[in-house]
Formats: sequence, C-alpha cells, structure tokens
Amino acid sequence: MKESTALRIIYIISGAIFAVVVILFCLPKAETIPSFVPFLPKLNAILNGTTFLVLLAANRFIKMKKVSIHKRLNIFAFCLSTVFLLSYVLFHSFGIETKFPSDNPLKPVYLFILITHILCAAIVLPLVLISLYRGLAGQFDKHKKITKWSYPIWLYVTATGVIVYLMISPYYNF
Repeated sequence: MKESTALRIIYIISGAIFAVVVILFCLPKAETIPSFVPFLPKLNAILNGTTFLVLLAANRFIKMKKVSIHKRLNIFAFCLSTVFLLSYVLFHSFGIETKFPSDNPLKPVYLFILITHILCAAIVLPLVLISLYRGLAGQFDKHKKITKWSYPIWLYVTATGVIVYLMISPYYNF
C-alpha cells in the first residue's frame, strides 16, 4: 500500500474514533446499567497499566536490538489499547458521568492530569497508527522519527489513564 493511501486511511479512522468519543459525552444516562458496566473502568485501568508496561518492555528490547520481540510487543500494546478503546466506548455509551468533588483539595491536580490526558489521547492515535505502519512497512528511519513523539505520548496517556482512574474511582456511583 502506498504511504499516502495508508496515511489517508489512518486520518479517517482517527477522525471517526475522535468523533465517536465526542458524541459519547452527549448521550443521556441509560435508564438501566448492566451489571458488568461498573467493572469496565477497572478493566480500562488494567489495560492502560499493562499497555504502559508492555511499551516499556518493547523499548527495552529495541535498545537490545531484538527487533522481533519489539515488534510483537508493540502489536500486543496496540491490541491492548484497542480493547481499551472498545471498553471505554462501551462504558460511556451508557451516559455515565462521574464528577470529581469540587471541595477536594486535589481537584486542580486531578483536572490538570485529566485535561492533559484527554489532549494527548486525542492526538496519540494517528501517531501510533503511523508508527505501526512505518515499522511494519520496514520504513525504519521514518518509524524512528515519529516514535520520538508517539512513544512518550502513548506512555503518558497510558500512565495518566491509570492515575485518573485511581483518583476518580472512589466517586463512582452506579
């Protein structure tokens, strides 16, 4: 596949997913919440935390020049993030909203982490997809250039996803 075609597909997929996530926050709360739904935020935190660790391992293996393991770990990290995204969309499709208490002295810290997490999450998907495409296509120089951006942003998003969960989870009310 030509790179221009691949990039066009990546941008379309990224834009569509961004639109779905934005639409999710306009949905009304469902009248009934299935019994599995309260477990989804914890699952999402587990997926984010595991992805974070897999990304660290993938980075370690490429530094050891173990390309095959690096490749498999990055594909696994992408699969974990895909499952996360599906779970995230499923959870928010029920219109569940949890607010951090305004009287909590940690609210400014929480909001800073949440806002930077959201902004980075919005831009990381196309960067990760381009990184994966270029790595799998054997365009290693281009792959290295983009992973200088995608890798730390992806790490940040996965780490702060866990932190946001830990900070907001005491306030879930299903």
